Amino acid sequence: MHSSKPLTGHAPGRTLGLSLALVSAFAFGGSGTAAKPLIEAGLSPLHVVWLRVTGAAVVLLPLAYRHRAAVLRRPGLLIGFGLLAVAGVQACYFAAISRIPVGVALLIEYLGPPLLIGYVKFVQRKPISRGAAVGAGVAVAGLACVVEVWNGLGFDALGVLFALGAACCQVGYFVLADAGSRGDRPVDPIAVSAFGLLIGAVVLTVLTRPWEADWGLLGGQVVMNGHSLPALLPAAWMVLVATVLAYLTGVVSVRHLSPPVAGVVANLEAVVATVLAWILLGEHLGLPQTAGGLLVLAGAFAAQASKPSPAAAPTEVAAPTDDPTGAGATALGERLARAAGAPDDGERGTAAVSGRPSRTSRGD
Repeated sequence: MHSSKPLTGHAPGRTLGLSLALVSAFAFGGSGTAAKPLIEAGLSPLHVVWLRVTGAAVVLLPLAYRHRAAVLRRPGLLIGFGLLAVAGVQACYFAAISRIPVGVALLIEYLGPPLLIGYVKFVQRKPISRGAAVGAGVAVAGLACVVEVWNGLGFDALGVLFALGAACCQVGYFVLADAGSRGDRPVDPIAVSAFGLLIGAVVLTVLTRPWEADWGLLGGQVVMNGHSLPALLPAAWMVLVATVLAYLTGVVSVRHLSPPVAGVVANLEAVVATVLAWILLGEHLGLPQTAGGLLVLAGAFAAQASKPSPAAAPTEVAAPTDDPTGAGATALGERLARAAGAPDDGERGTAAVSGRPSRTSRGD
């Protein structure tokens, strides 16, 4: 039997989803701070991104093997997540920042939540709550202040096009994470994350040519805000926390919140990145950034506090049944425990790794 429970309009599930979305935002937001010392030590931004994604894919390989039946169950979903949510966002973002300022590229990429709302409303033809729409607008306005978009503002048509591509790929992250729980062949979010990162790592290997990097740097020391520390420490944080934990909690959170609400809450990543850069890297916040951070927080609160549209009845979604018992555990901890336990039938940017990695995002 497939166990099912409402993931929308259900208070405990919504609270769990919000908690996981916040954990994901905080985890993603710290990746730039961890990446900057590695870049300053001599690794290129693209090679740091490859290290981040490939390291996470290797960590999740045992879970991918345990959920290997998902490849036959929903191959298109897994390939799409790897191409869009992992490799696509990063490739488009780095192509964009090679032509336009980092702040402008990041702001355009974070048009993802409003684009997501438009996709849900006009393509999926589902009602959108007013709170989610207002929250997205307020959050984007706040992001413009956080990244100080007016500094070095420039226009390059191709660069803007690449940045819009990153925004569209970010929409794919939320849409595909939500789609995995729907239909008659649901896929566990752990499988979505594990195979998505694995596919993304393969694509990025072709694009970044990691064999050209000097990986011996990881055996030495790096400097963070004047303090020396082993290079493996920020590298491990970037892989384990800013990627593995971030993707797992992010994909699960989308299944307890609506994709538009989860997308708005994800805007907190830029605020977290800026604050961590202030604390750990000594990059002080200005008044516009502080005000922008408050706007992002206000937008995220408005979105998550909104009630689902009355026209949208709560959706009963069958919990993933990748284990033979069909237990359908909803908490991430239960999913991880199940995945690490008895075998089943075989069977969810970033950080901006750039010249200004304190301005970070899910796919950078």
